[in-house]
Amino acid sequence: MKSAEIREAFLRFFEEQGHTRVASSSLIPGNDPTLLFTNAGMNQFKDCFLGQEKRAYTRAVSSQKCVRAGGKHNDLENVGYTARHHTFFEMLGNFSFGDYFKRDAITYAWNFLTSEKWLNLPQEKLWVTVYASDDEAYDIWTKDIGVPAERMVRIGDNKGAPYASDNFWTMGDTGPCGPCTEIFYDHGADIWGGPPGSPEEDGDRYIEIWNNVFMQFNRTADGVLHPLPAPSVDTGMGLERISAVLQHVHSNYEIDLFQSLLSASAKAIGCTNDAQASLKVVADHIRSCGFLIADGVLPSNEGRGYVLRRIIRRACRHGNKLGAKGSFFYQIVAALVAEMGEAFPELKSQQAHIERVLKAEEEQFAKTLEQGLKILEQDLAELKGDVVPGDVVFKLYDTYGFPMDLTGDIARERSLTIDEEGFEREMEAQRVRARSASSFGMDYNSLVKVDVATEFTGYEATKGSAKVVGLYKDGQSVDVLSEGEEGVVVLNQTPFYAESGGQIGDCGFLQVGNARFDVRDTTKTGGAFLHHGVQASGSLTIGAPVETHVDAEVRHATSLNHSATHLLHAALRQVLGDHVQQKGSLVDSQRLRFDFSHFEAIKPEQLKALEDIVNAEIRKNSAVETEETDIETAKQKGAMALFGEKYGDNVRVLSMGGNFSVELCGGIHANRTGDIGLLKIISEGGVASGVRRIEAITGAAALAYLNAAEEQLKEAANLVKGSRDNLIDKLSAVLERNRLLEKQLEQLQAKAASAAGG
Repeated sequence: MKSAEIREAFLRFFEEQGHTRVASSSLIPGNDPTLLFTNAGMNQFKDCFLGQEKRAYTRAVSSQKCVRAGGKHNDLENVGYTARHHTFFEMLGNFSFGDYFKRDAITYAWNFLTSEKWLNLPQEKLWVTVYASDDEAYDIWTKDIGVPAERMVRIGDNKGAPYASDNFWTMGDTGPCGPCTEIFYDHGADIWGGPPGSPEEDGDRYIEIWNNVFMQFNRTADGVLHPLPAPSVDTGMGLERISAVLQHVHSNYEIDLFQSLLSASAKAIGCTNDAQASLKVVADHIRSCGFLIADGVLPSNEGRGYVLRRIIRRACRHGNKLGAKGSFFYQIVAALVAEMGEAFPELKSQQAHIERVLKAEEEQFAKTLEQGLKILEQDLAELKGDVVPGDVVFKLYDTYGFPMDLTGDIARERSLTIDEEGFEREMEAQRVRARSASSFGMDYNSLVKVDVATEFTGYEATKGSAKVVGLYKDGQSVDVLSEGEEGVVVLNQTPFYAESGGQIGDCGFLQVGNARFDVRDTTKTGGAFLHHGVQASGSLTIGAPVETHVDAEVRHATSLNHSATHLLHAALRQVLGDHVQQKGSLVDSQRLRFDFSHFEAIKPEQLKALEDIVNAEIRKNSAVETEETDIETAKQKGAMALFGEKYGDNVRVLSMGGNFSVELCGGIHANRTGDIGLLKIISEGGVASGVRRIEAITGAAALAYLNAAEEQLKEAANLVKGSRDNLIDKLSAVLERNRLLEKQLEQLQAKAASAAGG
């Protein structure tokens, strides 16, 4: 079976068992700062397992794209040198949220692997591990499934602490956890290695292919395990590994999917396809780079963008090592799309964008790669010992753009290591230098932790009644806010919009009798809306009933600018291409700022086209429509989602001009596009590699801007004794006269100098 057939068989099998097929989530975890990249199938279901989110289904199946290259889970340095390490991989998974548990999960796994209708693996080739004390799972395997005891292995706490085991999964020091059972495939006696749990378990003979995690406990801070009321199941099977088993090969790089990428890589580089390590690096890295860019990541010097840059530059260096001349990496994208574009349509739609990004980054790195390699060679020639000093590694990073792991790669090829601690010391010294000129005060209110939820009523109203359910001063809970004190008020319900999606939080005031709290900003933490401000008069206490008053004028102006950003986003994709994705925005009552992915300055004629398109939509005065629907229906309608945002099963879809602009958005908007009045772009420029920024104004602000420009034109016309209509001709005449006078002056000065010298 080909990899694509295995993927589809897995999804179809579990659909037949009542599971809902769920599309892979983005590689960028939505609103989860604890994760750099999505690295497991369960990431998108984390809140379901924690009981914080309810979905319309209790059984799910997915093929999740994953990246492990940075942070805790980092396979980068091993990629290309082992049979199974990758920066990108697919995780096949089935999940139960309080539905079925161990018996069904184990039965499903065994049936899919061994039945003739599905994968038809020989039962005698499969070994199973369970957690040492998980007698329930052991009995299911041996008594119900019939796996003989000699192919069953109990794994205890083998990592130095209670419940620290290969067969016990935890989400963290506290929280959901539980035992797991793993299924291994025996490649046969001609491959070195021992069964799981043996001293030779790291060999390649016995390969783990499927892990079933049984979340049945909640671990508290004291280390005690408490049974969960609704145990759940989280499983994961690497597509590449199971493909290798079914295709009778011992390396993931030998499966059909990688064979086509290796061939394309060799062709682009101009080398032979003999599966050497550097070629494997290139073939692996095109997958992670292609998918990361398709999901909105761009090369940069920080965060996710820097991980992408590291992977691209590592691939370029290995291609260079194989003799690549000029840019080659971007040429492999077409093969990636051909291989995986059917299962992941974002690759197809973003192909041109991915190629542009890779080519630009490759060309940028090429400017310093050769010189950096020369410098490294000189340093290695003078090296005493077998450790490359940290200051050398830092110099290559800082001056020539060599990521630390790239230098580490080169060092390893010479049987050398690098001084990572020394490099980090140099990096920290640079950070200290960068910070020395800046100091920032602490906003204690940002530390507020609230357990209550606030009901938002602001779509329908800007006024209302509410009850105070929380008061905070300097980040600490208090019972009263007195006159003159700054603090945070939490209400049971509110019409105040909390800052989100680029739109600023509402301002206004809360009133009870003669007491008034001026709201300067509104933010959100968890489900609670935080009203930041100052107690202008009187005092406010917990439980007090208040009247809520949003500043309607500011809210209205902000809503017009927010709607204008949606029209601008749609126009940008129309003028520049579908690769345009929102990278950030700021929407207030005065203006809008929109950051988006694009690799070159926008031409004047393109800016004009953007304004023309947006203003044409404004003049149509079409209704701004909102609809609550499920996420899959929204995607089918073509609704665009914000980069890095997390959406639940039910979402709010906002449409303008029919299908001209369709986005997922929870913000406040105009009622009709005509309310915006007019959009005027006032600036465009770059803010980061591959990210451009447009600033614009709308409505009264745009009209005032144009009126001011008109006045300036009149003043300029008066200065040249002309009118607005003939200003260009008059200015041209003045400039031409200036040019002639300057020429005459130069001639007179030359004559004077000649006469003085004579």
